[in-house]
Amino acid sequence: MGDDRIKRAAQEYLAERLSADGLTYEQQLNREAAIACAPALWQKLIASVTAMCDEWNAETRENTFSCKETILGDLRVRCAGRPHHLIFHFESKQRLVRLENTARQEHEPKTVLNIEGYLTESGRQARFMRNNEPVDLHTLLLRQFRILAGLRGRGES
Repeated sequence: MGDDRIKRAAQEYLAERLSADGLTYEQQLNREAAIACAPALWQKLIASVTAMCDEWNAETRENTFSCKETILGDLRVRCAGRPHHLIFHFESKQRLVRLENTARQEHEPKTVLNIEGYLTESGRQARFMRNNEPVDLHTLLLRQFRILAGLRGRGES
């Protein structure tokens, strides 16, 4: 005596619930991956910034940029002959990296990177995200270095 409409509605309900449970589980796995990979991703950022400082200095044949880790664990980049600096601050509990570039103009937004986990063919990884988009770290760092060096607007694409 069962009504087919009731059966279909119940099946839709089950499918919806399973989909939501699956999504929640996926989000949990991504969050766990982000938590586990965040320190390594922070170290990768430090290595990238340091390498970019070294490359820039090698190209200019002078110590244009100096990189230093502070006692608080932040990374600070200074530009020779300019009063500005670039600070990278890692907030491990929130899985955020905040960039403070004192050479940026007041109307320009501050840069905040989220660390999010994601699924790959080889397992779970983590990456930097900004505005819900994956970050091209090299491009982001180069833009910040250009601003710090006072090259704003010249040669940017």
